[in-house]
Amino acid sequence: MSVIVIGGGLSGMAVAFHMQQRGVPVVLLERMPRLGGNIQTYVRDGFFLENGPNSFFDREPAMRALARGLGVEDLIQPATGAARKRYVYTRGRLRASTRTASTIFGSELLPLGSRLLGELFSFGGEREPLSVSTVLPELEEQEQPTRTSESRANPVEPLTGELSSFRGGLQRLVDALARRLGTSAHTHAHVERLTPVPGGGWRVGVRTNGEHTELEASQVAVCTPAHTAARILSELDPELGNLLEGITYAPMAVVHMGFAPESVPRPNGAGFLVPSNEKRRLLGASHSSTLFPWRAEGERVLYTCMVGGTRQPELASLPAEELIALVREELADIAGVRAEPVVTDVVRWPCALPLYTADHAERLAALDQAVARWPGLHLTGNAYRGISMVDCVRNAAVLAEQLTRHARATSPGASIGIGSQQPD
Repeated sequence: MSVIVIGGGLSGMAVAFHMQQRGVPVVLLERMPRLGGNIQTYVRDGFFLENGPNSFFDREPAMRALARGLGVEDLIQPATGAARKRYVYTRGRLRASTRTASTIFGSELLPLGSRLLGELFSFGGEREPLSVSTVLPELEEQEQPTRTSESRANPVEPLTGELSSFRGGLQRLVDALARRLGTSAHTHAHVERLTPVPGGGWRVGVRTNGEHTELEASQVAVCTPAHTAARILSELDPELGNLLEGITYAPMAVVHMGFAPESVPRPNGAGFLVPSNEKRRLLGASHSSTLFPWRAEGERVLYTCMVGGTRQPELASLPAEELIALVREELADIAGVRAEPVVTDVVRWPCALPLYTADHAERLAALDQAVARWPGLHLTGNAYRGISMVDCVRNAAVLAEQLTRHARATSPGASIGIGSQQPD
């Protein structure tokens, strides 16, 4: 059997890696020039900047197993003890809290019945769902959140979680995956359509460098954002496309600010959150260099700040200089940070976070029914059953096991005559 994986973010790369490990021929197609999706680590003047997820909770076997298989488990590094202390900005100042984020915002939790996903909470009266484990996992619940059979069709025993990263940045995980996938992964590969093949299997239309290619495979795993999956699948199944299109996303701007030693008070704790009733323009900030001192060499200080969301989506698209000025004003008022930063960086994510709205459980059930009409078609990614890195890795492992059960080693593998762009 051959498998085509569409989407080269963490979910797609993890699925492809697991298939490769099982000896199943696999091709991964990614339309962007790089792999890894929104996991991006950049180094600027000795500051390690995470432009997407900032960290993860090391509490599930799937993440450890993936890192071990890639030979990078020894790079997993827990945060400092500061991760246990969190702040919330309320009544005009930062207040330390030993409560979990879900307790702080308990009355604002989305009405998902059985809490489809325990890591979702609302930042305010607009019922703005965000995932702490994706945006600021250091401020998320320290204990394992309750999960239900809806969100964990294949439960595993969780590990005791420590807030963690990979030494040198989360990009180390992506780079290790890219190296192992090698020529099985192809960038600049724009999937145009999927067509079922009579008798079983799929034909995948791909355009790269202006040329159209047709691939065939027994199984296809679509691991893209929901809106991209909708574009690919709407012609095949309009109902499925509409269900996917109905999953909305929150825009986000990530603003990094690095400061010289002793120019600002060294922040204590993991970071802070700002509820919407405070009428501020900052959603929250991570004390990145407090959690992981190697992120700011030479005793410097690094703040990673979040702007936008569904609360004020228009702010996420402001010009970089306006976002920097906005964040400087907010940090001065909220945290007393008034020094001139020595490094600033802005990255915008128009579709940063899928929003798990009140009807998400019903939408998932409808999606499952729609996908079941098409044997050999599969969906996974952070739009469905968990949006943290750990969720993506766990769900990818579950899907890879399902794909393996359908694999036939004697079937021909997919092949494609295009180049791939991988890290050196």
